[in-house]
Amino acid sequence: MRPKLLPLKRRGEEKTNYKRRLALLKSKMPRIAARITNNFVTLQVVEYAPSGAIGSSDKTTFAFTSKKLEGMGWKHSKNSIPACYLSGLYFGLFCKKNKVKGAVFDMGVARKTTGNRYFAVLKGLADSGLEVPMSDEKMPSDDRLSGRHISEDVSKDFEAVKQKILDNYGK
Repeated sequence: MRPKLLPLKRRGEEKTNYKRRLALLKSKMPRIAARITNNFVTLQVVEYAPSGAIGSSDKTTFAFTSKKLEGMGWKHSKNSIPACYLSGLYFGLFCKKNKVKGAVFDMGVARKTTGNRYFAVLKGLADSGLEVPMSDEKMPSDDRLSGRHISEDVSKDFEAVKQKILDNYGK
């Protein structure tokens, strides 16, 4: 009798889609991994680093959380669509300054719903000038990116913080 094959642990926990991961690794480009929690947005530049014959690991080069937006004057939610866009813009400019030319976007096992927060991060990365493959069909509208759908205060703060980010990191 043959032994029963067990699925990979992370696949069973629905934490890793190995087919998508393999496709990202085949590109041989660094990945920008975005994870959105209940409170913050976390962005990382991750590179594949084989660690011997058995197994592999990833090497994180740069990391960012949306908590850093507080230092720029952002007083609102750190995981809203405007905060996601600003996080992507800030991190993209930071990566360009540190000689990262391009990357592929890794949104994990999140669903690809049109206009969601992951696509706001991707739009911010693209607007920073970082070479990230994307298409405009799933991006949120400009009203949603700037926070006009939330309130005028958010929209005003969005413009101020965006200008501060562009002034600090230049374009």
